[in-house]
Amino acid sequence: MNLDPNDPVTVAVFAKAPIPGFAKTRLIPRLGAEGAARLQGRLISRTIAIALTAAIGPVHLWCAPDSRHAAFADLARQHPVGLRDQGTGTLGERLHAAFVAEATFAPVLLIGVDCPPLTPTHLRLCADHLRSKDAVFLPAEDGGYVLVGLRQPDARVFEDIAWGGPAVMETTRWRLEERNLAWSEPETLWDLDRPEDFQRWEAFCDDAV
Repeated sequence: MNLDPNDPVTVAVFAKAPIPGFAKTRLIPRLGAEGAARLQGRLISRTIAIALTAAIGPVHLWCAPDSRHAAFADLARQHPVGLRDQGTGTLGERLHAAFVAEATFAPVLLIGVDCPPLTPTHLRLCADHLRSKDAVFLPAEDGGYVLVGLRQPDARVFEDIAWGGPAVMETTRWRLEERNLAWSEPETLWDLDRPEDFQRWEAFCDDAV
């Protein structure tokens, strides 16, 4: 059943706290622990702004290790953003738990903070796709994905995935086929994760760190 174009779609943002040595660890060789943490803080703020500008539904920030970090509290004070704790477990388990919690109210788009080219237009487009599909994804150039949207939670979509590897999206497609889910992939984007990605980030913005 298709949803009405005016029905809300929740945006859940997964983010690690900008703690040196905890966030963006694969960029530490390039930026140092403090620089990587500063970059994480900037990426979180930027992603929240994109999600709010999209104006497709509530925006919730799912925080790791929890929501007590000052950066998260500041965002919640400054913007209409709800804070949630990611909790424990594998990434797949935490993703599924977030969908279970969020999908009570509306379909959900879940994003990280590592995708510089993501725009409000992408979120609106994916919300439109999710109103007529079971799922929507924005694959990443490295073989993962930067956005997953589901009409209903499905734990199998996140099971037995080699997170961080080059076959995340490929394996996910198998899971979707197994579940007979209809999905779309409107666009492939790049993410900022490794030292070699940082040069692209520098070219993308005027103030990289």
